[in-house]
Amino acid sequence: MSGAAHLSPRSGFAGGSAHWPMRLRRADYQHLAAFRRELRQFLAFSEQVAHAEGIPPQQYQALLAIKGHPGRERMTVGDLSRKLLVAQHTGSELVQRLAAKGLLTRTPDAQDRRRILVSLTPGSEAVLSKMARTHLEELHRIRPSLLALLERFGPPPASARLQPTEQAET
Repeated sequence: MSGAAHLSPRSGFAGGSAHWPMRLRRADYQHLAAFRRELRQFLAFSEQVAHAEGIPPQQYQALLAIKGHPGRERMTVGDLSRKLLVAQHTGSELVQRLAAKGLLTRTPDAQDRRRILVSLTPGSEAVLSKMARTHLEELHRIRPSLLALLERFGPPPASARLQPTEQAET
């Protein structure tokens, strides 16, 4: 998972930004570093929770992406790969490993037999529920520090605010 190809279209990253002031303050770097550290601490926490449950972190992320998929209880392998920001073959391998553990079911799409739909099993639902509760508890615990860090950034400079035409495109 590297390279600009995996960036979200919402990130707006194109190798730089013409919207932010040319000269960043030292405090800008300090705020970014502190925010990144807080995010990494949460991700490290998440990895520990997954390992404690005997599931690699990426498999937890896959289960969460499937359960959190809007409107449906199942999704295609391609959709899962896009949600996880991984290549299609990586998503397929992940699905195979989860299915081998009995955490996913794979069924051909009735409308397009080439597509495989994946869904959670009762066993994965139970594991995911426990892990999600633990993650939500941690997020509630760190919420004040996350909000404080976000507040340090203040409002974006006027030049970085989206214009009405740009908002419709994102």
